Amino acid sequence: MSNFDTIPVSIKQQLMSTLCEQLEDAIFVLDDNLRYLAVNASYELMIGYKEEFLVGRPLGIYAAEFLSEAEQLILKDISKNLDSHGFYELDFSMINRYGEPIDCHVTYRKIYVEQTAYHVGMLRDMSSVIKDQKQVAHLLNYDQLTGLPNRKVFLSQTSDMLLDSYQEVVLVRLNIDRYRNLASLLGPDGANDLIKNFVEEVEKLKLHNLRSFSHFGGDDFALLFEVKDANMVRHQLDTLMQMCERPFSTDKSHATDANIYYHISVGVSCFPKDDNEVTGLLTKAEKALDYVKQHGGDDIRWYDETIESATAGSLELESELRTATTEGQFVPYYQPKFSLETGAITGFEALVRWQHPTRGLLKPVHFINAIIAHKLSFDLFSQLAIKIVKQLSVWQQQGFHQHVCINADAAEFSHPDFFDMVSTLLTENDVAAHQLHIEVTESSLIQRHDNVKKQLNSLRELGVRLALDDFGTGYASLSYLQEYPFDFIKIDKSFISNIETDRTQHAIVKAILDLAVALDMQVVAEGIETEQQRDVLLDMGCKIGQGYWFSKPVAADVATAMLIKQNCSE
Repeated sequence: MSNFDTIPVSIKQQLMSTLCEQLEDAIFVLDDNLRYLAVNASYELMIGYKEEFLVGRPLGIYAAEFLSEAEQLILKDISKNLDSHGFYELDFSMINRYGEPIDCHVTYRKIYVEQTAYHVGMLRDMSSVIKDQKQVAHLLNYDQLTGLPNRKVFLSQTSDMLLDSYQEVVLVRLNIDRYRNLASLLGPDGANDLIKNFVEEVEKLKLHNLRSFSHFGGDDFALLFEVKDANMVRHQLDTLMQMCERPFSTDKSHATDANIYYHISVGVSCFPKDDNEVTGLLTKAEKALDYVKQHGGDDIRWYDETIESATAGSLELESELRTATTEGQFVPYYQPKFSLETGAITGFEALVRWQHPTRGLLKPVHFINAIIAHKLSFDLFSQLAIKIVKQLSVWQQQGFHQHVCINADAAEFSHPDFFDMVSTLLTENDVAAHQLHIEVTESSLIQRHDNVKKQLNSLRELGVRLALDDFGTGYASLSYLQEYPFDFIKIDKSFISNIETDRTQHAIVKAILDLAVALDMQVVAEGIETEQQRDVLLDMGCKIGQGYWFSKPVAADVATAMLIKQNCSE
């Protein structure tokens, strides 16, 4: 016999009553007609009514005719299940006496005491649990930076729309151009502000017929339109592009306080014209987006079948380029640099050509963007560097000591083997480091600032000469001259084209020449195409130049013949 069995009945009842009163769960007891007999303190606190008010009242507190239709249905369902099974449970939301919403889980049990039926209910407030569940669901379905639906939600919304819509559905994919560069320049907080500001500006446009605006992450967005005619969306997208003409001003705490302009690439597909399924529409919009990005960005492209052939061509080109890097099909062509005073060849700039097995000799315009896109820049640079240094060795043995410039960009400089490769080539071919010049564009300095600076300093210490290419075309050339160890400044041909008559061009070139003298740097003028241009530059004090007036880029054997001819005439 347990100790509980020896306790008098009155004490048992008092103990049970006390325990019920102290339970956190709300307890209530109903009679066979679902009228209140008793409630504990937790129940009173939860729904806001005292026991004395509730006793004798029906479960819904008020007569059935005063309840909503939904509440009446719930009460009928409770009564039916208790009669049939003696048990019922339900998750539902209710409003308490004070108008506060409560998410509840309630259980009812039918219990007989001395052949009298009672219903004991337990009500548990699930609001905090449901709130947590909702927060988790929000984390899983919405981007935390922008609050926009994520890719999963967007695809679900699109799928639902395709099932229900009798109109045309337009799916738009867009990226912010140069986002990685901007993020690197602005830092993490600035990049986040850039994205949030972009979202705010798009939402301000209140684009007509926009059904969903989604953030896939980073600079990756999607929009969904539902319209009678897909062409109606063209105006909305034009409005979006016009928005990008307004600058985004960064916070002073970021890496720069310059105004930054959004440029976006946009790809568009349409249901039912382009596809009937979500995956097909998404794929085709992304193909159109990729097409825009491959052609310079900052544009809108609607999907059509020509993109498929262009994509196939791109895959074929990638395969051919990889074969070309493996088989050594890239060759340097040498454009001479001349002394403007004497006409003597002082060196060469090496320019890449592709000796294609079926299409002949191709200039960079036909393949250089694909080289960059497929991350083959270092392979191309290595192949050219090997051939150039070997050619320098041959010329050295022939008694010629002209230098050769080779162009390099950030993709080459960022490669961990770049410096060792250059150093080893010079050593193995017994070529003096000062005979190899490397030209760097301003864009390379912007994209990978710290790494480029380290590489340039290492090359300079090795003895390789350095030139800043296209000087004056970027926004920070002067700061680069102060920060990096350049030996040469190359004046861009855009400042030479009308130097004979254009006072502005004349003044800019004169300023560059004076700056070079002050910094103890040499200057090379690019793009000289007339004798008059040569004469003006010579009178201004420029000593070295290159351009088609002197010579086009030529093959190694032709360059050798030019050196031999020059040597014989001296």
